[in-house]
Amino acid sequence: MTPFPAANPWETESVVIEDVVDELDGIATYQLRPLNTAEGACRFAPGQFNMLYLPGVGEAAISMSGDPAHVDRWTHTVRVAGNVTKTLASLKPGDQLGVRGPFGVGWPLDELWDHDVILVTGGVGLAPLRPLIYHMLRHREALGRIWLLNGARTPDGLLYTREYAEWMRQGLSVQLTVDRAMAGWNGHVGVVTLLLDRLRLPEPARTLLITCGPEVMMKYAAASAARRGITDDHIWISLERNMQCAAGLCGHCQLGPAFVCKDGPVFRYDAMRSYLFAEGL
Repeated sequence: MTPFPAANPWETESVVIEDVVDELDGIATYQLRPLNTAEGACRFAPGQFNMLYLPGVGEAAISMSGDPAHVDRWTHTVRVAGNVTKTLASLKPGDQLGVRGPFGVGWPLDELWDHDVILVTGGVGLAPLRPLIYHMLRHREALGRIWLLNGARTPDGLLYTREYAEWMRQGLSVQLTVDRAMAGWNGHVGVVTLLLDRLRLPEPARTLLITCGPEVMMKYAAASAARRGITDDHIWISLERNMQCAAGLCGHCQLGPAFVCKDGPVFRYDAMRSYLFAEGL
């Protein structure tokens, strides 16, 4: 649940790029600071997104990827995938762009307390989960066990590797896998859902599964969770479906009865399961 009023969908905030961190090939993290320096100007709920606007090019929906406690800046990890993100990749610190947001429904923060939590993700899907990781570790004593099951095609495709040691020190169990091993890789090989299949779950009835990534991955993660005794109402997914207006007016992101931009992007699995996948697949 979003803990503060929704943003005005028609208001664009001017921001300056304060820093750019190259993460992986074609993926970078941008620190954006508003020119309006009002206190708390960058509050957001983990799981929400902004619309990044480049005049003359267009805008794109990009999830937050920073610490929600940092209310003086926006952090976005962006993969080059179209005209907007390609143009953004050509910018440097000191350049300006526009931001609308934050928008959407975030991760179920009120549901976490006194539960075990499994995070399942792959590739850049870790970016929308990183704010949730920061939030959970900040409130670590109020939660049970926490696992991050993270996969990539190859070891050099794993995101935020510089942070894993600190996350583990604070009580997050990090398990990694890759589709194809490379020289020097001694970890798991295989799809990320295999890590879930092998995970020992002491209390499935009080375990939540939170997943973000390709829809096929989320489908199999949910199926694995069901086999382990985790019910659909304890599974949460994040969808990204052609979000263009961020206010539910254009209809491009409609999925069943929901508009992903305003009713999501985070949904409880039992609410969306019947709209996501064709029967028999």
